[in-house]
Amino acid sequence: MKISARNQFRGKVARVTPGAVNAEVAVALAGGEEMVAVVTNESVKSLNLIDGAEVVALVKASSVLVMTEDSGLRLSARNRFEGKVTALETGPIHAAVTIGLPSGEAVHATVTHAACDALGLAEGVPATAVIKAPQVILGVPA
Repeated sequence: MKISARNQFRGKVARVTPGAVNAEVAVALAGGEEMVAVVTNESVKSLNLIDGAEVVALVKASSVLVMTEDSGLRLSARNRFEGKVTALETGPIHAAVTIGLPSGEAVHATVTHAACDALGLAEGVPATAVIKAPQVILGVPA
């Protein structure tokens, strides 16, 4: 299957924390990072999300926020990946930003031109990709 989500991270379930309706699923990514997803308890069962299960975490580039410096704000977003801008491609509507992580993984984001300018985005600039856990979709091999 092909999918339009630019961010596709392979990993293994590190832990599942069930709640009343949803569960938090921590995924140990191949590069050593951890990504947390919030999925329904029904998804945990139907996908057999148990410790050690292989998964793919999918995130649309439009769901990734970009920060370029510590604003002093505390964020509720669980997933924060620090790296450097390794590619910046401006198009007629948005800019595509690639943030390279120390592990070699990359996170792709799309931002407006105004945000690109306000953040001072350019290749080599330190940046953080921020992803809220409910924006992470988990898939398993068929």
